[in-house]
Amino acid sequence: MNKKISIAIDAMGGDNAPDKTIEGVKFFLNKYKSNDDFTLKIFGEEKKIYEKLKKYNIFSNKIKIIHSSSVISDKETPLTAVKNSRNTSMWNCIKSQTEGESDISLSAGNTGVLLVISRMILKMINEVSKPALAGLWPNQKGMNVVLDLGANIECNEDNLVDFAELGSALYKSLFPKDTPLVSLLNIGSEEIKGTETLKKTYKKLNDLSNDNNFIFNGYIEGNELMDGNSNVIVTDGFTGNIALKTAEGTAKFITKNLKNALKENLLSKISLIFSFFSLKKFRNKLDPRKYNGAIFLGLNGPVVKSHGGTDSLGFYHSIDLCYKIVKGNLMHQIKHNLNNLKSDK
Repeated sequence: MNKKISIAIDAMGGDNAPDKTIEGVKFFLNKYKSNDDFTLKIFGEEKKIYEKLKKYNIFSNKIKIIHSSSVISDKETPLTAVKNSRNTSMWNCIKSQTEGESDISLSAGNTGVLLVISRMILKMINEVSKPALAGLWPNQKGMNVVLDLGANIECNEDNLVDFAELGSALYKSLFPKDTPLVSLLNIGSEEIKGTETLKKTYKKLNDLSNDNNFIFNGYIEGNELMDGNSNVIVTDGFTGNIALKTAEGTAKFITKNLKNALKENLLSKISLIFSFFSLKKFRNKLDPRKYNGAIFLGLNGPVVKSHGGTDSLGFYHSIDLCYKIVKGNLMHQIKHNLNNLKSDK
């Protein structure tokens, strides 16, 4: 990709904004200070944004500020927020894609509102009937793309096949040297197990499996998600959201109890000194901030949702994700994969 990447950022969404968003911008600029291939377009209350830029000593010609007079509250429902959303930082951030001014949008604001507004402004890709919310999870060999994580409670086999193509495109844009290996989340690995929808999806994905788009690995059970034998995990939004929250809770439980166990007596405290670097590596592996940023797929432009409660480091990682998505030419990958569905019909 030769043209300059333009990332649109809603600076006002989520907890402790715009402090965390602007400090996240600082981390990103520091990482890519030698790169001149991107522009950050920051949407929000101009006066507050300038104050935070000054606070964090950010002076960069890679930043452009676009004033937005209002902000969407986290407490608003999608229906009420949409009626009053025009000229908010979130609305203008996404709208900039339709005007060709940005390649991707990022917000830590209200998830339901962000999904509704994104779909309203960007519209669905013609070949896709439902958008999916995809996330990145660590595994033993690298990274998983998991979708849907909550955008759709109910899905049919066509939706799940779409998700497989969209998830594979996302994986390929982020990890161009690797082959997407797709699996369907199920209660067992045998073909006879699962719902009728899963069985129909299994057959369709098996027929679509090829070296050009993705290799279908069949069913996968919940206890195998982190093994790394598959890297694109497909499920409906209800199951995916439960799996996500369970994984997050388990990681917190393990980290907290390990920390407490290593401080409960003198001997364990001494052992902590000798295992410090190993424990630090373990903690970093499970740090949710490193995987912050869920991606709305299926729209005529990518939108990334940062966790509302993350800190500046987590928000930095979501900006970095946006940069990598555009650099990997996600939308081209999606169109390429969807042609696979056309040729199969």
